[in-house]
Amino acid sequence: MALPPSGTTDEAFLREVDEEYRRDQMLSIWQRYGRVIIGVVVVGLLALAGWLYYQNHTAGMAGKRGEEYDAALQFLQQNQPAQALPALDKVAGGNSDGYAALARISEGNLMLDRNDAKGAVAKFAAVVNDQSVGQPYRDLALIRQTAAEFDALKPEVVIQRLGTLANPDSPWFGTAGEMVAAAYLKAGNRAAAGKLFAQIAQGGASVPESIRQRAVQLAGVLGVDAAAQSKEAKVQ
Repeated sequence: MALPPSGTTDEAFLREVDEEYRRDQMLSIWQRYGRVIIGVVVVGLLALAGWLYYQNHTAGMAGKRGEEYDAALQFLQQNQPAQALPALDKVAGGNSDGYAALARISEGNLMLDRNDAKGAVAKFAAVVNDQSVGQPYRDLALIRQTAAEFDALKPEVVIQRLGTLANPDSPWFGTAGEMVAAAYLKAGNRAAAGKLFAQIAQGGASVPESIRQRAVQLAGVLGVDAAAQSKEAKVQ
């Protein structure tokens, strides 16, 4: 090792040697791993670009699918089922998302209007059994499926299917509860049916008025004064 130049201190010399050593180390590391480092950086940038593209593409596709679904509903509102079905089928055939689920349910409703109960049930069941679809869509499809085949189902099947939805905390309480109460009647359990109809009658704003009125009448037929219970609940 060369002696330090005249006029320099030991500390300055050692610092210079240390910096030279660090440069040698960095050069050695770069020569050995430079390509790997560049590759990692490039892969990271590509991954980031891919993620940003996916986010933008997904948002764009969701907007496009929403427009396609709205266009299909326009055909329904204009009473043009021949044009509505292929339009809905196109949306339903895409990725499993909310629009696809709504399109299948709309197809099922249209098939019911055409007296094609078998085809309608198949559409509803496809949504019910699609685990990638949000639970609210699956619950709606289950209610529609059960309503479409209610007459052919055993009472216990209806009660088992809709039991979790036929409670006051469920947003589907009115419709699901009405079918479960009717199933209790079919099974000969008048007490359970009357009790559930009374609960529906007192369901408040979460239950449609038409369903509440029917529930009051049916509960009365079964010996439960749902109207009086409702008044007592308001007083309390």
